[in-house]
Amino acid sequence: MSPLALYESMSTVSAAMVEAARANDWDRLVTLEREMAALRDEIMRTTGAANEALGTDEAARKAKLIAAMLENDVEIRKHVEPWLASVRKLLSGAARDRAVRAAYGAFGP
Repeated sequence: MSPLALYESMSTVSAAMVEAARANDWDRLVTLEREMAALRDEIMRTTGAANEALGTDEAARKAKLIAAMLENDVEIRKHVEPWLASVRKLLSGAARDRAVRAAYGAFGP
C-alpha cells in the first residue's frame, strides 16, 4: 500500500472513530483504535524514504489528511473524556467501598 493510501485509510478510520464516540459506542471505538494503531505501525514500518519521494500534491494531501485526523481527535476527546471521568469516579467509589468492607467487614452483615 502506498504511503498516501495508508494516510487515506487512517483518515477513514479516524472519521469512523468520531461516529463511534458520538454514539457512545465504546466497543466499536476500541476496535477502531486498534485498527488505527495497526495502520500507524504500518506507516512507521514502511514509509521512511517513501515520505521523501512524495510530490508536492501528495505532500499537500498528506498534510490535509493529518490535519483532519487531528480535528477528529479533538472531537473524539470531547466525547471520551467525560465518559472516562465518570468511569474513574465509579472505580474510585468501588475501591473505597472495598477498603471499607475490608476494614470493617467483620462488623457488618
